[in-house]
Formats: sequence, structure tokens, C-alpha cells
Amino acid sequence: MFSADDKNKSPQRRGGDEPARKISTPKDGRNVGDALRRVYQDAASEDVPDDLLDLLRKLD
Repeated sequence: MFSADDKNKSPQRRGGDEPARKISTPKDGRNVGDALRRVYQDAASEDVPDDLLDLLRKLD
């Protein structure tokens, strides 16, 4: 939670000479992108419920 005094504080800046962090991936090759692709494909392959199709037809 923030207080009224927090608005006047500015975050500390890092020096520009620090190296960029590298993102490491798990050794077994799994990563978030692969998991998101699988979830999207599963959702995209599902049938559209009949009641939603009926509602869409009423819009025409």
C-alpha cells in the first residue's frame, strides 16, 4: 500500500554501466511461450457453444 509521502519519492536508478540480465530457460526445454501456445491451441480448437451461436445470429 502507498502513502501520500510515496508520491514524492522517486525510484532509485541503476547505473548505465551494468550488464543486461540474460533470461535463462529450464534445462528440459520447457518455457512459458510453449505453454501459452498449447493453451491457445486448445482453446481455439474448442467448439462454440450453441447458445452463443444463437446470440450471434440475433445480431444480424
